[in-house]
Amino acid sequence: MTETTTYVSPRKDIARGTKLLPDEPQTLGELFKYAAEKFDLIDALNCKRDGEWKRISSRTVLERAGNIALGLYSLGLRKGDRTAIISANSPEWTLADAGCQFAGLLDVPIYTTLAPASIKYIIDDSQTRVFFVENREMYERIAEEISQCSSLEKFIFFDDDGVDLPNAMSLAGLEKIGAELRESEMGLLDSLSSAIEPGDVATLIYTSGTTGEPKGVMLSHNNIISNVIDCGERYSFSDHDKPLSVLPLSHIFERSAMYLYFFNGMSVHYAESVDKVPDNLREVRPTLLIGVPRIFEKVYAKAKLKAARSGGFKEKIFDWAIEIAKAFALKNGKRESISLGLKLKHALADRLVFGKLRDFFGGRLRYCITGGAALPDEIHLIFTGAGISIMQGYGLTETSPVIASNNPVDMKLGTVGKPIRNTKVRIAEDGEIEASGPGVMLGYYKKEQATRETFTEDGWFRTGDIGEIDDEGFLKITDRKKELFKTSGGKYIAPSPIEQMIRSSRFVNQVVLIGNERKFASALIVPNFDMLDSYAKHKGFKPMSPTEYCGDPKIVDLFERQVTTATKGLAKFETVKKIALLEKELSVDGGELTPTLKMKRRVIDTKYKDVIDRIYTEAENEKPAE
Repeated sequence: MTETTTYVSPRKDIARGTKLLPDEPQTLGELFKYAAEKFDLIDALNCKRDGEWKRISSRTVLERAGNIALGLYSLGLRKGDRTAIISANSPEWTLADAGCQFAGLLDVPIYTTLAPASIKYIIDDSQTRVFFVENREMYERIAEEISQCSSLEKFIFFDDDGVDLPNAMSLAGLEKIGAELRESEMGLLDSLSSAIEPGDVATLIYTSGTTGEPKGVMLSHNNIISNVIDCGERYSFSDHDKPLSVLPLSHIFERSAMYLYFFNGMSVHYAESVDKVPDNLREVRPTLLIGVPRIFEKVYAKAKLKAARSGGFKEKIFDWAIEIAKAFALKNGKRESISLGLKLKHALADRLVFGKLRDFFGGRLRYCITGGAALPDEIHLIFTGAGISIMQGYGLTETSPVIASNNPVDMKLGTVGKPIRNTKVRIAEDGEIEASGPGVMLGYYKKEQATRETFTEDGWFRTGDIGEIDDEGFLKITDRKKELFKTSGGKYIAPSPIEQMIRSSRFVNQVVLIGNERKFASALIVPNFDMLDSYAKHKGFKPMSPTEYCGDPKIVDLFERQVTTATKGLAKFETVKKIALLEKELSVDGGELTPTLKMKRRVIDTKYKDVIDRIYTEAENEKPAE
């Protein structure tokens, strides 16, 4: 049996804080029991198999999770041991997690897109003993690397394909031996569950490593439970709500949301895949959707492209409606009176455009909650003005994850809301956001020095983000502390706000600001090639390949003009003086993005070094930079 690393956290506020409800669950196992006893749903979990939606009741979730816990106990795992899970979202993912929580095991979620070498690092670092794997195909992708992991003892496949492999069995097989143990030792499951304390570590979630080696974030039951309850306080969630699970469960944002769904008695539906999300939205017609800003940006880009391809009057109507949506949402957000003329225009735009946008999401959405990256103000205004309420929040894996959030009671454009209940936020002298509260992690697994460095002397967590708190108590994020770069002239530039400005162009898919230790700022831009095809048709020339577009002087000129227009008002030293177009989208598979779709700026700087060097060499040859 592997040893469990214990660690005394430098936090000063480990306690739960003021309870919202007298009967709050104290551990994640208790949360699953609470949901089953209070709501007793016949369709707690729903997934589409063989073309039909299959449902699993609350009671079945509880029974199967208990059998998984006992099955793991039969394999020799004891409180504090580690398991790992790699799979797309599914009921099996949630059941495996629940089983680990009942058994007092630390589960380690792993992104399906992670490179095999990174997975090996996580398994070795966590000393994982049992690995839950989606299927044989997933196993074979990583088999060569993880075969060298000495701690691994057993693979549990979510299906039956793969059970013939060495040290492998199916989830059904694990549940079977757990059910047999339940019969022979009837009080064992209760004994295992009652031994778990709120302060015990529930999970190890490894950071994506944008700035170095991944670190295992130790989150306790109390961390997660408190965050789930406190972040939902100002929402009117109910057992009538129906969420669609889209983000990967290996992301703390989605996983915490799953616990939120259980706590409020919601009927959860799992999206079949990223490609199937539009179909699933129409079928499920969710009332709640949690996603990263990129989802909403892509939905808008797709609607905009459709209008552009229609051309003429339809495109003009779409553009007019979008401006009406923004004006309407801005007035509402500032609590200003809306003129009769704007109301009438909004009603007409709703019939012509907004209704179709809402129909894309199924037509019943009450809330869209977004985090993980900055939501552009324009996207917020467009969707909110169209009747799709987007609430932007802020947090990190290390804070379980929510620190602050807009909500139906308190909402302000351009901010991430006010700190959630029981959480405090302050701004350090250098502008860094610091947080304190029951959701803040215990520390980094086996990394005491890194843990000490991320906490202040009085126990506040250093987020690494730069921000400010306005006079109404709303928090605004201005940039990542580690992403600020300095020009050779000594001026600091925050890239994220400028990138948001540039992304407002319909022709821009992705953008990365560069210029560290250079004379001026430049931008690498991935065009929206579908929009360029529409532009070519409109201008009367033949559509080109991505490579041809990126090298065509008139297209480069188009983007230079788009950037100039989008970034008006910037200080002289922030002005983007040069651009380069990239023909391939930045991606997780390409290594430029983390699994949570954050940019790995160091990787991009290295991968596109030749392109970046060429930008500045050509500028030097043209004329001296100002």
